[in-house]
Amino acid sequence: MAVELCLLLLLFCGSTISEVQPIYKPPPGTLDFGFVPAKTYDTGAYHEPGAIGILFKIVHAFLYLVQPNTFPQDLIRKLAQQQFGNTQGDYQKPENVVLTLQAIYYEIGFIVSAALGLLFILLLPLVGLCFCMCRCCDNCGGEMHQRQKKNADCQRSCFATFLFVASLIISVGVLCAYAANQHLTNQVRGAKKLVNSNFKDLKIFLNDTPAQIDYLVNQYNTTKDKALSDLNNVGPVLGTRVQEQLGKEVRPALDAALTMAGAIRETKEALENVSVSVEVLQEGTERLHANLTDVKMHLSNTLNDSACNAAQAASTCNIIRNSLAQLNINANFSGLPGVSLQLARINDVLKIDLSSLVQKGYAAFNDTPDLVVNQTRNILSAVPYIKSVLESIGSNITTFTRALPVQKILADLMVHLTQSEAYVQDYFPLVEQYDFYRWLGCLILCCMLVLILVFYYLGLLCGTCGYDKHASPTTRGCISNTGGNFLMAGVGFSFLFSWVLMIVVVLTFVTGGNVEKLVCEPFEDKNLFKVLDTPYLLNKHWKNYLAGIIFKNPNVNLTFEKVYSDCKENKGIYTSLHLEHLFNINELLNISMYTEDVALKIEHIQINLSKIILLDEIGKENLLNFSSSGIDGIDFSAYLTEINKSVTKVDLLSFANDLEARADQLPKGALENALKGHANNIRMIHNQQVVPLEQAMKYVKARSTLNQSIRLLKRTSSELMVKVKNVISAVNAAQDLINNNASQVIVQETKKYMDTIIGYFEQYTEWVKESISMEVAACKPIANVIDTAVDIFLCSYIADSVNTFWFGLGGSSMFLIPAIIFAVKLSKYYRRMDTEDVYDDSVEQW
Repeated sequence: MAVELCLLLLLFCGSTISEVQPIYKPPPGTLDFGFVPAKTYDTGAYHEPGAIGILFKIVHAFLYLVQPNTFPQDLIRKLAQQQFGNTQGDYQKPENVVLTLQAIYYEIGFIVSAALGLLFILLLPLVGLCFCMCRCCDNCGGEMHQRQKKNADCQRSCFATFLFVASLIISVGVLCAYAANQHLTNQVRGAKKLVNSNFKDLKIFLNDTPAQIDYLVNQYNTTKDKALSDLNNVGPVLGTRVQEQLGKEVRPALDAALTMAGAIRETKEALENVSVSVEVLQEGTERLHANLTDVKMHLSNTLNDSACNAAQAASTCNIIRNSLAQLNINANFSGLPGVSLQLARINDVLKIDLSSLVQKGYAAFNDTPDLVVNQTRNILSAVPYIKSVLESIGSNITTFTRALPVQKILADLMVHLTQSEAYVQDYFPLVEQYDFYRWLGCLILCCMLVLILVFYYLGLLCGTCGYDKHASPTTRGCISNTGGNFLMAGVGFSFLFSWVLMIVVVLTFVTGGNVEKLVCEPFEDKNLFKVLDTPYLLNKHWKNYLAGIIFKNPNVNLTFEKVYSDCKENKGIYTSLHLEHLFNINELLNISMYTEDVALKIEHIQINLSKIILLDEIGKENLLNFSSSGIDGIDFSAYLTEINKSVTKVDLLSFANDLEARADQLPKGALENALKGHANNIRMIHNQQVVPLEQAMKYVKARSTLNQSIRLLKRTSSELMVKVKNVISAVNAAQDLINNNASQVIVQETKKYMDTIIGYFEQYTEWVKESISMEVAACKPIANVIDTAVDIFLCSYIADSVNTFWFGLGGSSMFLIPAIIFAVKLSKYYRRMDTEDVYDDSVEQW
């Protein structure tokens, strides 16, 4: 198996391929492993109590007043670890006495409240007994006689109001107790659905786990197939990578050479354009020069006539004679140096097709992948062997995962789960039956208070409606008397039932209040788990109890709090329970130590690229000939100067007009007519020769072409020798890279290629680790079971309902005391008396 794993991890470790470090490490190709199959859990471990939640919050606030102390973690740890009663005198030990006092201090609120409740239980029946015996002896209001008082009506109204208010408060308490009682019953009846939902989620958890593990194992084929695909195409893929790496220097060098070949062709075209354009412009300017010379000669002959010697014409003739020098051409293209020599040299250069030579270099370089393919057949010969190894490794992974006791463990858990579900289903009707008995008992307690309230409300109703303020105490009506009797009946039942109610209140208060403060609140802020995680608490020989139970190794740092928190976040059971201590997935997936054989195969790849010739010596010599063609010796400024000059030195039309105007200043005669004739000849020359030179397409295009060609030649010739040498140097450097340093580039690219192959397996291992940690066997159902049992059933259903029940019942019981007092006082004003005070009128008059 070691040999097989060896060849797998051949693909995992490429770090030993070469000592040459790559310039960069490209990210491996991304593999799509899909999503681990997982079903949605149905249980929502959260309870919203609804409108009764307001009462729950009021009760929580009252409990905070009774017990404002924080959860005593240290005290509970010490009490749990302390051995009480093992030997005689343990309770007298100083440390035990201190713990007892600390516990009493923490529970002082409950102790005081419970003591008051016990005092109520003991005194109220005793007071009732004494009160009854006292009234039987016609004392304590038992005498059926009422003394007349001036404020009797005010007292009666006050007593009735106070009794009514007390009855209302008792009624509210009864309603709270009844609502809590009914809420608990409703939740118990609906608990079956929540329980079934938890069992369903646990079954999904157990059933899906094997499928998830199989999915992880099967995705090894995705990695294997991708790696084999790349290995089958090692030549094209590696060749393309080598070509891309070398192309960073080769392609710019060849592009520069190709650009220079284009510049040679452009130079030839420019020289030809210069030669043709100069000939066209020379032809036009030479004919114009001849005509202007002829006109100037005839005009000079005319001015030499004897008529110009006359006094009236002498000055005018002199002015005209002095301006004859202006009749000449301005742009003289005949004097420009020729470019025939440079053109001949460029034609010699172009006899060798430099572009074709460069294209051959491109073609040779583009054959790099084929060269690599032909020289990497030793790798292809090893692919079948590597494929067999990968297949063997895949089967070994499958065999190993099946050898794990996962299926047996899950099957055993499923059996226990099924049995537990059957047990719950069998005993749930019994739970509902006992809950019915509880509901009935609580309802009876509420009915006791309701009975008392009925007597009080009837007494108030009958007494208020039947009371006649004009009737004397002995003549009160039947309705009023009945009201008073109802009030006394309510007082009697209050004495009979109050102690029973208070017993129930004290017991549920102490139990429910401590469950809320010592279980529910610390469970919500996870302090309860911190207590359970106390070293050596649950087992004096184990540091971590949960680790001792699961791994038989109490030194493993596995805590209740961490497991619950991880499962609450729906992490995988592997992460939550730290199952790496049973089965370390990292050791299974870490196979890099077996990759030496593959590394050696790749390390000995030998690829020779010396057949690639980018540009031969003929091409380089051709470039040098171009640089020495002499185009840099052309007088570009002379050409640009002549191009920018006007055709003639003076505007011929203006000259002709001026000549004609001066002829008009002469005396009429042959001289005047001759000068005007010359002016017309000058206008004709302008129209027939100057205007075409300035506007005709032939000459305009010749000027434009000449201008563009000269400027192009000027740019091309600028540092031409330096440019050519730079191109040749770049080609030589690229050729040197291919001839001397290609092996280093190939090694680097081979390393990168293997990093890509290895990256596939690294992705697989990381994906497996991440999936096992976060997705496989996500233990949210376990946290839901704990939340359902503690937070919902114990705290939300039972503790909150019980606490609200005793809160309403206890408040009603406490207000029975003022109700008794006001009812006894008020009944005196409603009941019919046997005697009354009698006043003598004579005495009053006296």
